Amino acid sequence: MTTDRPTSTGPHVPVLLRPLLKAVAPVSGRWLDGTFGAGGYSRGLLEAGADHVIGVDRDPLAFEMAESWIGDYAGRLTLQQGVFSRMDDYAQDLDGVVLDLGVSSMQLDLAERGFSFMRDGPLDMRMSQMAPPPPISSRNWMRRRWPIFCFSSVRTRQPPYCPRHRQGPHRGADYHDPAACRHHRTLPAALQTRPVTSATRSFQGLRIAVNAEYEELFEGLLAAERALKPGGLLAVVTFHSIEDRMVKRFFQHRAGKTGRANRYAPEVEETPSQFALVTRKAVGPDDEELAENPRSRSARLRVGRRTEATPIEISAKDIGMPQLKQAQGRDKRS
Repeated sequence: MTTDRPTSTGPHVPVLLRPLLKAVAPVSGRWLDGTFGAGGYSRGLLEAGADHVIGVDRDPLAFEMAESWIGDYAGRLTLQQGVFSRMDDYAQDLDGVVLDLGVSSMQLDLAERGFSFMRDGPLDMRMSQMAPPPPISSRNWMRRRWPIFCFSSVRTRQPPYCPRHRQGPHRGADYHDPAACRHHRTLPAALQTRPVTSATRSFQGLRIAVNAEYEELFEGLLAAERALKPGGLLAVVTFHSIEDRMVKRFFQHRAGKTGRANRYAPEVEETPSQFALVTRKAVGPDDEELAENPRSRSARLRVGRRTEATPIEISAKDIGMPQLKQAQGRDKRS
């Protein structure tokens, strides 16, 4: 059985590329694109003046799609299959790192990948199908409340399954209309008419759980800190409030902007900042980009510049990463 693959007929323009290039200008030196995908950021960086870009992706399909145009950048673009949490194993003394935490359009458009409930396919959801199945499959995650509660900002009293799906939905089409069954409803009724539906939030939570995306982000931020040279830039594009919170708190922590909880708290010994904030606030899409690409509506960009200070210890809790064990405790059914 053959499966239609998306084809790359022209340059892919990722979200927030224009403000990203403006924030990191002038672009030069060696960069690492930790989420290569369709290659949009790598191309943008090379066209803007980067001497060399290392494109990292865990999905081999991304590199298959790049075969038609990678020759245009011979000697300037290197592809590395892997995860961005190990980027410091792939390169050191980088001038910049770019991370786009959204799902690639090519993955959304392939029904057999299971990333969209708008297409009928098995609930696979692995970023790389060459990777071994996760300890708990997306089908079994679907039966549990806590990964959705914890990973997608959804508040629910019902697990996402109903009597007609006793073992949880098996395919994306089974979950196409979550509002049709009270057991599928994962957002208050008042929110059901908003652009981001409960099914979208639930699918997002499942994908994050299956791929351990929050752990990957936490380790990736630390790896970028180790891989960047002094003066190097870290640019991160998020599509979800929890991811954005993690990136924001990471930069705040590393820039010494966390402050004391209250004025009576004991003084904390100041340490040199590991990052200087380039963007003081998150940068979102402008009207032009929203018109060109409605998928960009939730995108947020944050940029920091590496200093010469030695990295210090930081925990996942320090940057607000959701803790799955806490969520499990709330769900007595699991």
